[in-house]
Amino acid sequence: MSLVRVHNFSISLDGFGTGEGQSRETPFGHAGERLHGWMFATGFWHSMTGRPGGTGGVDDAFARQHGPGIGAEIMGAGKFGPPGWHEDPEWKGWWGPNPPFHTPTFVLTHHPRPSIEMEGGTTFHFLDASPAEALEAAREAAGDQDVRIGGGVTLLRDFLAAELVDHMHIVVTPILLGRGERLWDGLEGLEQAYDIEAISSPSGVTHLTFTRATSAGERG
Repeated sequence: MSLVRVHNFSISLDGFGTGEGQSRETPFGHAGERLHGWMFATGFWHSMTGRPGGTGGVDDAFARQHGPGIGAEIMGAGKFGPPGWHEDPEWKGWWGPNPPFHTPTFVLTHHPRPSIEMEGGTTFHFLDASPAEALEAAREAAGDQDVRIGGGVTLLRDFLAAELVDHMHIVVTPILLGRGERLWDGLEGLEQAYDIEAISSPSGVTHLTFTRATSAGERG
């Protein structure tokens, strides 16, 4: 069976994956771009945005694992757009006509709408479904490839609570946000289900990888 993967998901030292006050002008609220500065500096991101240069090293190596082997993505309503996007029939996401996903992408929302086919192979499908139901649809679309959980925080927390995530890459950034949406709330004992490795980067971030332990029992 295909794996469920998370890549390049950044959180602050105090566990927030997004700041407070998300809007069309501030997708990550008061956090701005601080959570993702490590990635914006990499060669991976420069190539994604059509620019030369960028850093190599451990940050770039981790960032590049985002795409290979992925056949579908699942994201939450808050990743697709700011509060109230469902009231704008012209809203097609933050990413312009050619989003960076290049796969079927399932948006979990209480306000479904017809699918939107974009350039580059991305088609947004809108579902009002549980994590398990969304995963079933995404796996069917992905074929023999893996499914990526793209965020935001609430969506990832729901998939973790449902024990549906096989591999997860979390990047702890050296900032304190103080407010926003915390990833780890309600997930006490999560570590018991995973083998966890940590790699520090010269950029100041720490890359944590969670790989589901084959012998893991139920969490206490």
